[in-house]
Amino acid sequence: MEFTTEYFGSLVEQALENIDYPTTAPKLFDPIKYTLSGGGKRLRPSLLLAAFSALSHKNPQEAMNQALGIEMFHNFTLLHDDVMDKADIRRGRPTVHRRWNENAAILSGDAMLTMSCQLIACCAGDKLQDLLSIFNTTAMEVYEGQQLDMEFERRNDVAVSEYLEMIRLKTSVLLACSCAIGALMAGAGRDVVKAFYDYGINLGLAFQLRDDWLDTYGDPAIFGKEIGGDIVNRKKTWLLINGLSEAGEELGGIISENLDDRELIAQVVRVYDRLNLGERCCLLAERFSKTAIDALENVELNHNAREFFIQLALKAANRSH
Repeated sequence: MEFTTEYFGSLVEQALENIDYPTTAPKLFDPIKYTLSGGGKRLRPSLLLAAFSALSHKNPQEAMNQALGIEMFHNFTLLHDDVMDKADIRRGRPTVHRRWNENAAILSGDAMLTMSCQLIACCAGDKLQDLLSIFNTTAMEVYEGQQLDMEFERRNDVAVSEYLEMIRLKTSVLLACSCAIGALMAGAGRDVVKAFYDYGINLGLAFQLRDDWLDTYGDPAIFGKEIGGDIVNRKKTWLLINGLSEAGEELGGIISENLDDRELIAQVVRVYDRLNLGERCCLLAERFSKTAIDALENVELNHNAREFFIQLALKAANRSH
């Protein structure tokens, strides 16, 4: 069996297209279809299917319901995030609340959350209790992470440890949950489930730190959008938090000035460069990537499966888009 993100992603795409939606209230489900057809990396369901396939050597379709449940939940969070952020564009298209309205976005998001729970529980057999336990715990943690992220917008004293905990909750735990559910569906023991969970946590931390770096230092032609958006929006990233900690008076003065976007970005980046924050951020992402790889060291995997997880972790810390 092929072990690539492209392979598992293609299985997920086909399964998403084949979802049989109720016909009673089509306007409830149209925004859901629209959201799920918007593309994306399909990283979370691919991780789930990869973990399941690596440990069970069975057809990944046997864990497809759970993979779809994870992807449905992830997109539900994005849909509601867009409402809270008043975002106009998601993946190059109008957000649901812009194409329809806020009421439609909220209600269809609610339906996505319920559908995700139904999918996680579908055909779970004796694994039902464990699946629902980790899924519900993860969902609550994601909400906590979103709340912290919103609170950080109003603070200039966010500590690095607080930031890492926020991204663990908002980003990493769902990747970890995906890996763990794949392992649970394969019938793995608790030690193996925990190893895959730890892999997902560290993969997510590496992924988000690299994302912080890319928004400031990436190549716009490859990254797919103009760089510096986090700086313009004064978003609390690892770079800005460390910059404020180490050069608070200078950097705080810069971001409080009424500068045009290009000058603001240029001045902030000069501070980052002087503090060597770009390189330090990359090194930390690479450290989490290595920790992810080490988490699976004692798990019995064939060569192709192990290489899949190794290369995915390395890419998380070194990707260009």
